[in-house]
Amino acid sequence: MSKINKKELSTEQTAELLHTLKVRFEKNMNLHKDLVWSKVEESLITKPEKLWVLDEMEVTGGEPDVVDYDGTTGEYIFYDCSAESPKGRRSVCYDREGLESRKEHQPENNAVDMAAAMGIELLTEAQYRYLQQFGKFDTKTSSWLVTPPAIRKLGGALFGDRRYDHVFIYHNGAQSYYAARAFRGLLRV
Repeated sequence: MSKINKKELSTEQTAELLHTLKVRFEKNMNLHKDLVWSKVEESLITKPEKLWVLDEMEVTGGEPDVVDYDGTTGEYIFYDCSAESPKGRRSVCYDREGLESRKEHQPENNAVDMAAAMGIELLTEAQYRYLQQFGKFDTKTSSWLVTPPAIRKLGGALFGDRRYDHVFIYHNGAQSYYAARAFRGLLRV
């Protein structure tokens, strides 16, 4: 079933997504030990535009789940928690400038623009390391990360993965893309 419009889910889609998120929330209590699903759901129901974003995370393979709560802002923080980088976001270079710098074999998209279109933020290195405390993510894939301007200015971009039971942060040219590299994002609700 298609979405009603660009930023809103149907009643049926909303119910299905909330059910999926609740089941995942209850299955992964290690991610959010002190949080209660009914409070998360209450917050989600009042923000249909955030449900649309979570659905985008879900349909691209991100398996979003709550990993934190910001007591200052009252926001629940969802991360892409799929074991490997989201399948529906792979084979993209880092940003538009990187994509346009490729003379041939350009990918269809880039991580920065895709994240913006979806309404999520790319994970930073610190956020990526935080996620890795909860499990073993990206053991066969890798994920683009927010790149500091000084590195990006020189043509590079950062990505992370887990190999040898260790989290590594690397660099590549921003124009690079691989079948096993996507990006992970976060959403504040």
